[in-house]
Amino acid sequence: MIKTPEGISKARIAGKLAARVLHMITPYVVPGVTTNELDRICHDFIVNELQAIPANIGYHGYQKTTCTSVNHVICHGIPSDKALKKGDIVNIDVALIKDGWYGDTSRMYYAGEPGILARRLTDTTYEAMMAGIEAVRPGATLGDVGYAIAAVAKREGFSIVEEYCGHGIGMGYHEDPQVLHYGEKNRGLVLQEGMLFTIEPMLNAGKKQNKVLPDGWTVVTKDHSLSAQWEHMVAVTKDGYEILTPWPEHE
Repeated sequence: MIKTPEGISKARIAGKLAARVLHMITPYVVPGVTTNELDRICHDFIVNELQAIPANIGYHGYQKTTCTSVNHVICHGIPSDKALKKGDIVNIDVALIKDGWYGDTSRMYYAGEPGILARRLTDTTYEAMMAGIEAVRPGATLGDVGYAIAAVAKREGFSIVEEYCGHGIGMGYHEDPQVLHYGEKNRGLVLQEGMLFTIEPMLNAGKKQNKVLPDGWTVVTKDHSLSAQWEHMVAVTKDGYEILTPWPEHE
């Protein structure tokens, strides 16, 4: 669970490459594009430009490079030939492997101008993720992280998806610990320098209940309300945290 400085360095490289994919794809997310086309562009960039391995292909039988979750899709949306419409919101989640280490990150995009609720949900979910990240430091607990995330969601009247969570990452895609996006202060695993995990809250505009579609992957809100998600990889440092998937435009 504790990574060496050398390991963190390799995870940092993989994380930054994953973030570059999400930066690269931004101008392509427009009304009329299909999520299959976005997936193809990401795949070619990972393989040809970054010289990395798309981590999702073949994972438990999954066949695509990215997950593209549109509107009421919470997570694990499978790219398809359905085109994005004006006002759609979409989460693109990408993972890659570089020199044996995983990089995993996701962010929200707008196809054209989003509605007021969609923008507020998206902004709040980002704020919730950052609140969770800012709670990370040695001696804090995972409960502190989850509490910080939930407090932001509760303030805005949004619900938190409880069945899906962040996770440890490194030379394995999904490692311990599980990082819940709700919790109680001073409860749960105590954080230590060298831990590496994702924080990736999913917030719904309506109720938290969800269901998996017959394809076995796609998770949607039961009440068909909008859902949003952001994800960063985070390392616990000596005096706080480091985001290992910084978006290039924010560096």
